[in-house]
Amino acid sequence: MMPELLNLIALIVIFGVIMWLINVFIPMPAAIKTLLNVVVLIVLIIYVLQFFGLINPMFPVLKIFR
Repeated sequence: MMPELLNLIALIVIFGVIMWLINVFIPMPAAIKTLLNVVVLIVLIIYVLQFFGLINPMFPVLKIFR
C-alpha cells in the first residue's frame, strides 16, 4: 500500500507543478485556463477515487516509483 500511496502523492504533486507552470508562464484567456484547471481537477479526483476503490478503474495506473 505504501508505494502505491507514494505514487498517488507524487502524481498529484507533479500535476500540480505542471498546472502551476502552465497557469503562470503560458498566456491564454481566463476561460480556457479555468476550463483546463477544472478538467485536470476532475481527472485527479477520478484517479483518487479509483485508487481507493470507490469507482471502477477508468484510467491506467501510473507508476512513478517502482
